[in-house]
Amino acid sequence: MALYQTHASPYYFARVLDRHSGKYIVRSTKEVSRLEARRVAEELELHFRGLAPVVPREFTFADYAERAMRRAVQLSAKGEINANYARTCRGMIENKEWGLFKYFGRRDVRQFQTRDYQDYIAWIYTQRPDLSPSTLNGLTATFRNVLKIAREDGAINAVPATPRPRQRDNPRAFFRFAPLVAKQDDEYQRLLDTAAKMAKGAVVRGIRVTDELYDLIEFVILSFVRPISTELYALRHSDVTIETNPQRLLLTIRNGKTGFRIANTMPNAVTVFGRIQRRYPDAKGEDFLFMPHYKNRVTAARIIQRWFNDALERANLKFDPITNSQRSLYCLRHTAICQRIILSDGKVNIYNLAKNAGTSVNQIERFYARNLPLSREMARNLQVFGR
Repeated sequence: MALYQTHASPYYFARVLDRHSGKYIVRSTKEVSRLEARRVAEELELHFRGLAPVVPREFTFADYAERAMRRAVQLSAKGEINANYARTCRGMIENKEWGLFKYFGRRDVRQFQTRDYQDYIAWIYTQRPDLSPSTLNGLTATFRNVLKIAREDGAINAVPATPRPRQRDNPRAFFRFAPLVAKQDDEYQRLLDTAAKMAKGAVVRGIRVTDELYDLIEFVILSFVRPISTELYALRHSDVTIETNPQRLLLTIRNGKTGFRIANTMPNAVTVFGRIQRRYPDAKGEDFLFMPHYKNRVTAARIIQRWFNDALERANLKFDPITNSQRSLYCLRHTAICQRIILSDGKVNIYNLAKNAGTSVNQIERFYARNLPLSREMARNLQVFGR
């Protein structure tokens, strides 16, 4: 409880913490004397505490949230879930501005209803209306996972329904390529040409650009791997196997965003790998494929990102006017998936493409296929008449 005055009123105000909602209740004492105001404030505190009994710790959302975070860490250590999930879970719960703990912390899970979660989403829109759909979905999933533990304990019989707000999918930015555009407008080729020129002497933040940037761009396009620390920058020479019939690389993604997977590449990835081997002829099996002299992979990723951003600026490709967004290294993966759909004339098996890229058919259809024009072969198929 707190007792205070403001310039707007001669009276003292009492502020009492409502343990049920985790919010403060403010009331005027209608007293100008501090001693009298203190007496009124104590009466208000007793009154509100009587209305809001203390919830036993073992039934609070906070207790089950802590258990959910510990479980996520344990499953991550066993390799049953991706380490990123454990970090995401903690972020969804502990965010100081809009996290689940801030809103539900002292609440009794036995009293939860669907309306409570809807009120939370409405509250979030007042705090951070700019939160992305993926963040809102993450909050929903984390909230349900916390309450699933309460259900396992028998504290509740069922997890309340958590209807997701309607969301609008934004198309992914990528680099246009022929035949989507004319050859002279091929953005991907322009990016490669710029990277090749930069390797002849460009310096970014005191570090000279090498032809490793060119190879990395091609490698991502030909392999579909995510340019993140747990996929592209985690690849070691022992994770790469050259296969024939058809010619390709087999990449072992040890701990990618969606867990372990074996990925097949396009044929030309073998040529890129050959250039990498010649660049580092003394590489051992556990040496990293890209920037192996940087043991800290975050540092290696940061340097490549700076090189790449500089290439985007030089090639005037930083802004994508169609999606109205800034391009990043991740757009290479989007380009790789779009190329497979377009250059195969729609004949590529989307299930195989999704599995190989470590994503889902739903993601490819929502963010890639639906935003691409029909190829000539697709158009011919659409116009076929029966006999």
